[in-house]
Amino acid sequence: MNHGLIAAMAEAGETAESLADQMGVDPKTAQRWVNPGRMPRPRYRSRIATLLGRDVGDLWPDVLKRSEPAWFRPWADIEHDAVALRGFELVWVPGLLQTEAYARATLAGESLITEEVDELVAARIGRQEILHRPRPPLIVAVIDEAALRRPAARGDGALMREQCEHLAACAEMPHIQVQIVPAGTPMYPGMGGPFVLAEMPDGTRVSHVDGQVNAQIISDQNDIATLEQRWARIVGEALPRAASLDLIRRAAAEWT
Repeated sequence: MNHGLIAAMAEAGETAESLADQMGVDPKTAQRWVNPGRMPRPRYRSRIATLLGRDVGDLWPDVLKRSEPAWFRPWADIEHDAVALRGFELVWVPGLLQTEAYARATLAGESLITEEVDELVAARIGRQEILHRPRPPLIVAVIDEAALRRPAARGDGALMREQCEHLAACAEMPHIQVQIVPAGTPMYPGMGGPFVLAEMPDGTRVSHVDGQVNAQIISDQNDIATLEQRWARIVGEALPRAASLDLIRRAAAEWT
């Protein structure tokens, strides 16, 4: 039995039936969540953890180990412990701010079987529990407008509308700041590619830089200084927070 989940439900005064009602699932489905190896779908985990006042990792300790690619786990640990995460994305909505459907669409072109896609999506959505814990990290996401305008799947405007609406909802959270670099901006340093800067509790800084083949975790302080300079120049091209939120909402309304 998942004794951690059972204890958290008892402490919060919740039952399988009450969770099922709030998640909109069959009570029998919720009852199975307390069995070993049985977990809610990714989109429910963060909601349940927030409802019970726990981290996803406290309720389902194996969720990240079971789902994350081995090469990503060191960064997932950094991301989990960071007090601030500042990132730039050129063509994607950042993983921490993705919907499940959008996350799945980003993997559609990869040579993966269905089970592998399910595991990767579960890992990505599971990481989002850090946004809902009692003391979440500061998240600053700068995104090129192209990420809001490019369809995630051919002919599926509803998916992008949902994603943009979700991004707007995230941007309204006090610990999340989203800024958009507008489409008319001339070439700027962000065109060199995406990266994330993490600040750890002891003040050290590390970075995650994506690539077509390999991603890198960078800790050399000279390289970090270079990325900090690029970050400052990228932010300088972005719209202010309120104007960015307006743009995101307009983008959402334009997807049909």
